[in-house]
Amino acid sequence: MHVHSPSELPEGDPFGAATLPYGIFSTPDAPDRPRAGVRLGDHVLDAAAAAAAHGSAHAGLLAQPTLNALMAAGRPVWEAVRREIRGWLQEPYFLPLDAVTLHLPFEVADYVDFYASEHHATNVGRIFRPGMDPLTPNWKHLPIGYHGRAGTVVVSGTDVVRPQGQRKAPDAELPSFGPSLRLDIEAEVGFVVGTPAPAATPVPIGEFREHVFGVCLVNDWSARDVQAWEYVPLGPFLGKSFATSVSAWITPLEAFDAARTAPPERTHPLLPYLDDSAAEPGGIDLRIEVRINGEVVSRPPFASMYWTAAQQLAHMTVNGASLRTGDLYASGTVSGPEPDQLGCLLELTQGKGPYLADGDEVVLTAWAPGADGARIGLGEVRGRILPARTA
Repeated sequence: MHVHSPSELPEGDPFGAATLPYGIFSTPDAPDRPRAGVRLGDHVLDAAAAAAAHGSAHAGLLAQPTLNALMAAGRPVWEAVRREIRGWLQEPYFLPLDAVTLHLPFEVADYVDFYASEHHATNVGRIFRPGMDPLTPNWKHLPIGYHGRAGTVVVSGTDVVRPQGQRKAPDAELPSFGPSLRLDIEAEVGFVVGTPAPAATPVPIGEFREHVFGVCLVNDWSARDVQAWEYVPLGPFLGKSFATSVSAWITPLEAFDAARTAPPERTHPLLPYLDDSAAEPGGIDLRIEVRINGEVVSRPPFASMYWTAAQQLAHMTVNGASLRTGDLYASGTVSGPEPDQLGCLLELTQGKGPYLADGDEVVLTAWAPGADGARIGLGEVRGRILPARTA
């Protein structure tokens, strides 16, 4: 088995020793034994095998078919396991990335989608409410979000079947039923909860690191025509619930310490539970790239997000909602101020299309600056559109 060394990696590889994301993989000789792996370049460290060989106290956590047990163990264990993994990087427990099968890395408990980009919210408001204030009155006072469908979160590489539903053209008297004609992407960043919190126990901004295990890319596919007809007054439903794609790799939160950045200046005073003026910088300088059929269509900057992940977690729990291991919450579409920084086709085409066609493949990638010139990567999110299924 190849002994893979960090020194062998190409300069600027986003999956170097500073990143070390976790995933769940299986091999052709043991397809029914998924276990934890750690990515280094184009190889996967069999963390379960290395832990067992070294008699690690955490071997049982790494031998599980999801990351949930490791995530539930809490930050002291996360830090201990990461130290151990760094000590195994020179040892013969690596497999080529293209020789393994990657799985959904964690069992999703709940899924919440936010709407945290001021640029995105403003652009969408101008498209749907021309001549009016593009932002709703509450937007600068709280992170707007909705509860999504955890059961249709899928791992990168899973094909997306074109959804069907009701849609109504503006000049039509009645709605019709059929495949979505305005299928869209949403380039987002997701945060995965590890340490749970009981009901009636809000998680303040300062405890963000104690609960969030890691970060991943998200493509929250959207059927714009279905959503436009159904979402008044209760919000997204069938237009958003058919598929949400996430990366096969979860990058530990602490890998982004050098990429921390202050969020945009607040224009409205915040209530105390959302006030992060005395907290560590809540933004992350992630650079996202969106490709459709191999062509770069956008480079959204995550540093431009008005609401931070710590504020989102605080708002999500301030009413007493519990946290469960495996809760996933996403930023909402990431868009910047420039025309080539928009995170969805709705914005890129000013609502006029074209939208996704059958056979189109969308790939999201991202990286952030690390210490000493390193790049910190997020695993790609890839999905191809298949035709709607007909009876």
